[in-house]
Amino acid sequence: MIQAEHLSKRYRKKQAVNDISFVVETGNVTGFLGPNGAGKSTTMRLMLGLDNGSGNTVFDGKPLHEYNNPSEIVGILLEAKAFHPTRSARNHLRVLAAAAGVPNSRVDEVLDIVGLKDVAKKKPGKFSLGMSQRLGIAAALLGKPKYLLLDEPANGLDPEGIAWLREFIKDYADAGNAVFISSHLLSEMSQMADNIVVIGQGKLIASTSVKELLSADGHSGVFVRTPKLSMLARLLESTGKNHVSEANGLLVTGMTPDQIGKLAFEAGVPIYELTARTATLEQAFFDLTADSQEFQAKEGKKK
Repeated sequence: MIQAEHLSKRYRKKQAVNDISFVVETGNVTGFLGPNGAGKSTTMRLMLGLDNGSGNTVFDGKPLHEYNNPSEIVGILLEAKAFHPTRSARNHLRVLAAAAGVPNSRVDEVLDIVGLKDVAKKKPGKFSLGMSQRLGIAAALLGKPKYLLLDEPANGLDPEGIAWLREFIKDYADAGNAVFISSHLLSEMSQMADNIVVIGQGKLIASTSVKELLSADGHSGVFVRTPKLSMLARLLESTGKNHVSEANGLLVTGMTPDQIGKLAFEAGVPIYELTARTATLEQAFFDLTADSQEFQAKEGKKK
């Protein structure tokens, strides 16, 4: 696993990262979430030793700089345009491969993996952002690393590219590797991530599994609509079940729709609606980061 411990970074008067610790386990995709300016990119750079700061990160018990071939340990995508604009895509990867001691044959393999084989001879300076992202992912894959650290890899990808990235990342982790990925596409993250690390204003807010995060969120439960709300509320209170008023009904936690329906039927409470609700990652994220939004747009004037 990757263990990040007490990572901190300060820029003059701003504490960009403040004592953050978490783990990234093999066999899992770990999503890294936070509002703009939360410190995600800085945290990744601290993990890799690219920024000066305090704390430490070990990969299978050792700092990255102690490995003879770090490209076999971790593949990195931090900047989509990190290439020479007039060197062909293939030659760009060949330069990186030579520096890492990776055979040239691997270059064509990764170009094929990311779907750039047909444009291998073209200059990436004219690539779209999505194609540049694919080239960056190809570079990260050169050493067949055990870990991938990807900062916003879906930026600029079209829907087909996003679907490809999602399946690729899931398959990569399923093969016994680990992927640590930041993204603002919460719907995509909910489909690929097993675990979530959330930060805001440089501080750790949550480090847990997606399943645990959503099950603990207040938006999960069973929505019940009935003309006898107060009667149903008293019935639920007598059984020790939690509920909150919502719109013209109740949101009940700790019970299945079948259990609520049976309870209401036996008490003679008519039910107009009984709907199971599952919290979304987007809802949980907004709840967690409500007090950590550094940049907020003003609401428009109501007419």
